[in-house]
This record gives sequence, structure tokens and C-alpha cells, in this order.
Amino acid sequence: MSGLLNRSAAGDEAAFEELYERTAPTIYGVAHQVIRNHAHAEEITHDVMLEVWRSSSRFRADRGSALSWVMMIAHRRAVDRVRQEQSATQRDLRDAELDERRAHDHVVETAEARLEVDQLHLCLGRLTPVQQESVRLAFYGGFTYREVARILDTPLGTVKTRLRDGLLRLRACMEDR
Repeated sequence: MSGLLNRSAAGDEAAFEELYERTAPTIYGVAHQVIRNHAHAEEITHDVMLEVWRSSSRFRADRGSALSWVMMIAHRRAVDRVRQEQSATQRDLRDAELDERRAHDHVVETAEARLEVDQLHLCLGRLTPVQQESVRLAFYGGFTYREVARILDTPLGTVKTRLRDGLLRLRACMEDR
């Protein structure tokens, strides 16, 4: 195999073709074992063989066998591809998280909520004093209609009417804004 690699380094296409036929299945196997994806393993095999063709002159037989040298390149390429895929996935997750944060702008929500509260206070100020008192007790104080009637010493029907009229006026005022 070293001879094929040396002849490939000299530009012998027939030697490279034979080298390809002997090593491509093994390269594919290494790549597939690392990356677990058929298409990516084929791409890696192709890339490795191109690198072998281009850099076969750098092979040193005194450092190891030709097959070991080719398999080292294949393994490194496969690991690099796994890292690229992981980086891309992490980058996509970060981008999605940033998009979600941008879509959910707390500053804008807080400002809008504050404007609604200010508008509600303005609209409450437009109710009659007895409507304001009934609404505040029922909705801010958390009292039931009966409890509001008892606190104000007012008949239950009157309290219900004040609350209904007050809420209708509040809705109209809020819709006008």
C-alpha cells in the first residue's frame, strides 16, 4: 500500500485508483462508525480521498503504515464533522432561544401593562363616587357583592346595579383609549 501511496504522490492516477478501491470501503466504515450517517460518511470518504491525493507526498513510511495514515485522516475528518454538527445544533438552539427572547420583549410588555394600569386609574376616576367605592371594594378588595353591600350598608340590588353600571362605563372608557 505504501508503494501505491508513493506512486500517487508522483501523480500516477492508476495507482491512486487502485489505492481508492482498496481503502474507500474501510474509510467509509470508519467514518460511518463515528458519525452514524450514510450521506455524511460518503462525503467524508470523498474528502479523505481528495486529501490523500493532494497530500500523499507528506506520507512518511518510517512513522507508520500507509493504511494507518489514511485511517488517521479519515477518523479526524469524521470527528471534525461530528463537532461541526454539534456546533451547528448548539448555534441553532442559541439562535432560536434569542429569537424567542426577542419575540417576548419584557420591556415592551411592562410598558404596555403600565399604560393599561394608568388608563384604568383614569377611567376609574370618571366613575361616580359610589360606583368607584363599589368597584374598588369588589375588585381590589376582593369582597363579594354581599360583603360590599354590608360594608356600605346598602341593599344588595343597589350594589349590584352600581357595579354593573360602573363596569360598563369602565369597559367603554378602556375601549375608547
